[in-house]
Amino acid sequence: MSSPHYTPAVNPLPPVVVALVLVITGIELAFSLGARGIIGGPEAVGWRLAAIQGYSFSGDILEWMWQTGQWPPEHLKRFVTYPFVHASFTHTLFVCVFVLAMGKMVAEVFGNAAMLAVFVLSGVGGALAYGLLLSEPYPLIGGFPAVYGLIGAFTWLLWRNLSLVGENQSRAFVLIAFLMGAQLLFGLLFGGTNDWVADLAGFGTGFALSFFVAPGGWARIRRGIRHD
Repeated sequence: MSSPHYTPAVNPLPPVVVALVLVITGIELAFSLGARGIIGGPEAVGWRLAAIQGYSFSGDILEWMWQTGQWPPEHLKRFVTYPFVHASFTHTLFVCVFVLAMGKMVAEVFGNAAMLAVFVLSGVGGALAYGLLLSEPYPLIGGFPAVYGLIGAFTWLLWRNLSLVGENQSRAFVLIAFLMGAQLLFGLLFGGTNDWVADLAGFGTGFALSFFVAPGGWARIRRGIRHD
């Protein structure tokens, strides 16, 4: 007989976090099985490459759209589709780990819809920075800019809590400083692209969005405007 006061040892994951991880892993599973010839037939070997060509974000395409004034949906979609296409299983695994960890904490405070908005819009912000600030020939893929947006929202929560207890708010930025430092170090040692620009922009987008999508965010902003 179950007790009405039973509390699970592990809190269940918010639905939006589960949905995101299932979509990301489902896509990667299809790529991996297709590459091994388990599903999809001979053409499945090229599924990952075809997805990168069709769904990645490209700074060159953004420049073309800007110069021509044409904004076709098949290219605009890239702002929100590239975080779901990854270079490898390991790439996907790290993204999913961060979505599970950061997404859970953000969704439990902000709610499912707000957490999804942070994820998607941080990905857009990361893509814009990648396309506007760099001239990279490589396409942008993977969920790290969106994940860094969740880290930005989590940092905002720490920053806000530290302010409420009168502590040094700069402590909230220890995590992002460590992650960016590690990423830059690995880039120097092993080479790589300038994806860190998109990641940092995703973090900034997530942090800034938190002022609006956090519970009571709009009310605080209106109060601040009235006081000014």
